[in-house]
Amino acid sequence: MQLTKTCLSLGLAMSISQFAFADWVDDAATKVEQHTIQLRHHIHANPELGNMEFKTSELVQKELRSYGIEVKKGFAKTGVIGVLKGAKPGPIVALHGDMDALLMKEKAQVPFASKAKGIY
Repeated sequence: MQLTKTCLSLGLAMSISQFAFADWVDDAATKVEQHTIQLRHHIHANPELGNMEFKTSELVQKELRSYGIEVKKGFAKTGVIGVLKGAKPGPIVALHGDMDALLMKEKAQVPFASKAKGIY
């Protein structure tokens, strides 16, 4: 019976801490949501083909630095690596994103449509 109570208490404590973490993440995401949407619209409206994303690369570097993230550049001409180090040792997480445009006509009629003819 004591083991059951201990397990239930532990499970409840873990659930509460997960909710607190989820709230923190939600709050942080809400704070940057509009800015992130504006960045996405800007990048979409101003596309650059592969190995020619110089302005996009500079924008990404600027944004990463604004969050205090270490920036490494010069990979594959325009590639950017952001290094965020935790306070404690532990596993490494890597995220990858593409920022090059495609040679195709944009069909979407949105306010942030590509300004470059034939590049999307």
